[in-house]
Amino acid sequence: MNKTIRNLTLSAMFMAIGLVLPFLTGQIPQIGSMLLPMHIPVFLCGLICGWKYGLAVGFILPLLRSFLFTMPPMFPTAVAMAFELAVYGLTAGFLYERSRWQCIIALYRSLIAAMIAGRLVWGVVQVLLLGLSGSAFTWQMFLSGAFLNSIPGIIIQLILIPAIMLVLNRTGLVTFRRSNPKAAKADAK
Repeated sequence: MNKTIRNLTLSAMFMAIGLVLPFLTGQIPQIGSMLLPMHIPVFLCGLICGWKYGLAVGFILPLLRSFLFTMPPMFPTAVAMAFELAVYGLTAGFLYERSRWQCIIALYRSLIAAMIAGRLVWGVVQVLLLGLSGSAFTWQMFLSGAFLNSIPGIIIQLILIPAIMLVLNRTGLVTFRRSNPKAAKADAK
């Protein structure tokens, strides 16, 4: 199968999973912000399909979900999440793709870096959006929204995503590499 068609098909599947998964939290914002159900398919999309697909799915998913189901609310939540999830898909996919070895260690490095980058971008976007509406976004709001309230979701992501990638590796659907072909070509020059 053509790699582009494969990636588009998988991206559509991750988009569909991202639209449906939050229903498991009962559409309750407090539970959703703790368990972060939309983040998982975006991370997987970036890791499996590549950073471009992860970026696109991450940006579109919260906006589409807000438009279809009114959850999360479009302003400021879905808009800020669009940038946050786009950075998750972009960073996780880019770093993992560029890793010398694609293994569990590279996977964790990519996930953790993406989680930090996405939360920082979310904070900046929240400051800008709430500043435009005349509201303040405090340091305490950032720490609470980006880290403290989301600890259960972060733990779930750090367990579930590598477990899924391991299963996919064992089935041959995704393969871990011992070296990065692009890095090997650059070293050969």
